[in-house]
Amino acid sequence: MNFQDHLATLPGIDHLLGLEIHDEHGNLIHHIPAIAGKLGSLRLYHALHVQYGGRLDAEAARQGLVWFAEHVADAQAHPGRHPNIDLLLQVATGNHAYRLHPLVRP
Repeated sequence: MNFQDHLATLPGIDHLLGLEIHDEHGNLIHHIPAIAGKLGSLRLYHALHVQYGGRLDAEAARQGLVWFAEHVADAQAHPGRHPNIDLLLQVATGNHAYRLHPLVRP
């Protein structure tokens, strides 16, 4: 399956303003806004939140990379071009554990 095929299977995000990722000390390390060009990443990270109970660890990151599918190779070839994939690559190969915090519309 490609990225678009995976997205079609993931929970909707109409209720979100974005999603924050915090380290073990509660510090904000990454933010994905609900804006054009970021909605696919937001939907994918929200699905990770749902599936892994808000935890972003190596297992969750590897699943996210599967869902990003064909975009992973481009991210690996061009570090910095896809920061949302870069983060998953870092978590998948490191000893990081972060928390995913969806920002729900009021």
